[in-house]
Amino acid sequence: MNALGLCIFSCLVVTRHCVPLPTPPGGGQDEAMAATYLAKFYDLKTEMSPRIHGGISPLGLKLMEMQKFFGLEVTGVVDSNTLEVMKKPRCGVPDVERYTTFPGNLKWPTNKLTYRIVNYTPDLPASEVDRAIENALQVWARVTPLQFTCLTNKTADIMIFFARGEHGDGYPFDGPHRTLAHAFAPSPGIGGDAHFDEDETFTSQSSTGYNLFLVAAHEFGHALGLSHSKDPGALMYPVYSYMDPDRFSLPQDDIRGIQSLYGPNSDVTSNIPTSTNSTPPTTLSACDHDIVFDAVTTLQGSRLFFKGRFMWRLYAQSSRPELSFIKDLWPDIYNNIDAAYESLRTDSLFIFKGQKVWAFSGSKIVSGYPKTLSSLGLPTWVKKITAALYDRDSGKVLLITNSIYYCYDELKKAMDKGYPKLLMMGFPGVQSHITSAFQYNGFMYLLSGPTMYEYNYRNKMLLRILKPNYFLSC
Repeated sequence: MNALGLCIFSCLVVTRHCVPLPTPPGGGQDEAMAATYLAKFYDLKTEMSPRIHGGISPLGLKLMEMQKFFGLEVTGVVDSNTLEVMKKPRCGVPDVERYTTFPGNLKWPTNKLTYRIVNYTPDLPASEVDRAIENALQVWARVTPLQFTCLTNKTADIMIFFARGEHGDGYPFDGPHRTLAHAFAPSPGIGGDAHFDEDETFTSQSSTGYNLFLVAAHEFGHALGLSHSKDPGALMYPVYSYMDPDRFSLPQDDIRGIQSLYGPNSDVTSNIPTSTNSTPPTTLSACDHDIVFDAVTTLQGSRLFFKGRFMWRLYAQSSRPELSFIKDLWPDIYNNIDAAYESLRTDSLFIFKGQKVWAFSGSKIVSGYPKTLSSLGLPTWVKKITAALYDRDSGKVLLITNSIYYCYDELKKAMDKGYPKLLMMGFPGVQSHITSAFQYNGFMYLLSGPTMYEYNYRNKMLLRILKPNYFLSC
């Protein structure tokens, strides 16, 4: 199953549980953590021999499997990027290669299911919990023949409750910010039940805390028979990521997964995405031949490529970009940014969207931001910046709006005189409207839709015309 990343919970299959490995002999804390993680989610066995054919240890093989699943560089070693993923709160179901169901295609034998909310979290009014749970179930009902009825007593197919620590199912919760919840695959007894960690703070709208609707929607996917997806855009991706519930639409990958079990909803009026999108969202590939990036910039030696709500980060020593959500790094920015640049003078990242500009130091917004474009000295008729880049040679910032550009002096906090200029005057040979730009290894790269111009700005010389994903090993 693949599609919109939203979860973080510990979802345990009834028929499986994981045993952590002891600390590897001579291994450090990182290796011990990796071994425990791989034992839980990648079936690393304690009884495996230390080394196998080819000189690769079982730990190394499982690390490679995990790195491939999360789109990391496949090194087979416990590197910093791998550890960063391992430390994220996540779900307890083993990871899989594609959209999938639990082993044996576990599903309910009927399309008419019941659910019951046994108790309520004090984080929200009971009415908001009721609404979040109902809406989360309807995410799946809209695209299948499934129907859900709420019970106020007796035992339902899906029993829902909030608890802390050990709560009677053999899988205790672990405190704040780690596993948010877990659910059990369809089966008699505890099968289908969903438990939420009361040590977390659940919300109904705010991006702070954990949105109950998003967490529950993921968990109910497990309760209906779905396992995890390696697609970062999938609802059934194991790591939580916030998005506005009012704009949520079940991604296409999740739809394919659930319909493989229960079939489509024959009532077309109920099969309409919940957001204003006319079609379910799919996760983009940076290697799409006609991709048009919203923005490109450098950041601390890496390069960032933005599109929609996604971001690909390419590190200097890697040929494989890492995919993530923009909001995972910069919670104040949701998606669809217009331009971005890294300032070497202030060691900040500037992001433009509409008539506003944000400045970030790391993931934290700089005091006093966001600001308006006019605060930079741009005329009020400039409604958006389509591209921006920091020129290392001059220390100036080029701000492009379609076919004209300005030169901004960060020290003086003002625009240079003599601007705006036509783009073709500063960049002879480049005539198209520019949609993003960045500087790398002394050259400037100007992107115009599905075309990228490599330019020597000092000599005013166009060198090559490339595809926009030229650097992404496509």
